[in-house]
Amino acid sequence: MLKGLGNLGNLPGLFKQVMEVKTRMEEVRASLANEQVEASAGGGMVAVVVNGCFEVLSIKIDPDVIDKNDPEMLETLVRSAMNEATRKAQELVKSKLSEATGGLDIPGITS
Repeated sequence: MLKGLGNLGNLPGLFKQVMEVKTRMEEVRASLANEQVEASAGGGMVAVVVNGCFEVLSIKIDPDVIDKNDPEMLETLVRSAMNEATRKAQELVKSKLSEATGGLDIPGITS
């Protein structure tokens, strides 16, 4: 037997495990469209809801912010809420994919 080849005799079992992980990951990716995260900025003056596919589902803006006639402040609040919602969605995706892979650290997938 060649050194360094380890468990090549278990290749069919390893292939089966890889296919199971792939199937679980596809199921998770499909379910992420139904997962939602919410983030807000300015003490709730702007709230954003994003799904696990990073699609913006809603943006709510307190009318008081609009009435202040300060577009730069509103832009800052929207940007902050969007960035936070995106960060939360990234954490959700990472967590769900990590569950699907059984905690395996697969570069480009769970990290």
